[in-house]
Amino acid sequence: MFDHEMRDAAERVLQACRRAGLKLTTAESCTGGLVAATLTAIAGSSDVVERAYVTYANEAKREMLGVPWDALMGHGAVSEPVARAMAAGALAKAGVDLAVSVTGVAGPGGGSAEKPVGLVHFAAARKGFDIVAERHVFPGDRDGIRRIAVITALTMLASLAER
Repeated sequence: MFDHEMRDAAERVLQACRRAGLKLTTAESCTGGLVAATLTAIAGSSDVVERAYVTYANEAKREMLGVPWDALMGHGAVSEPVARAMAAGALAKAGVDLAVSVTGVAGPGGGSAEKPVGLVHFAAARKGFDIVAERHVFPGDRDGIRRIAVITALTMLASLAER
């Protein structure tokens, strides 16, 4: 179900979190829970993974994570401000040490000139650190975009956990 690159990225996150004594959560839109699923595919991940939020709709982002309407309406769901608010909200709501968020346009439809298919915004938050955000435009079809988004989110989590 998960290829070796995804599993390796998940293992790195889990090991880094265990070394640092960190618990984590995910806040996902376009990946639909795949980041959390990849992490929990590894036996024993329950000592690190606290919970996951799949907030596909704007209302879910607002209700579950506290993403402000002005961010959603002013910038759109696929934006850096929303990714940052998702990560910050997940961190606060879950009461954990580390969070990652993913919001994007996985396609095949839904893209525009401003926000093309493959555009994904990420944010990673750790207690006591500044939120880190990244913007990528990935090539490929829906499955390929979601796969690389999962790997990118896991890489961000590992990097922040290793600080």
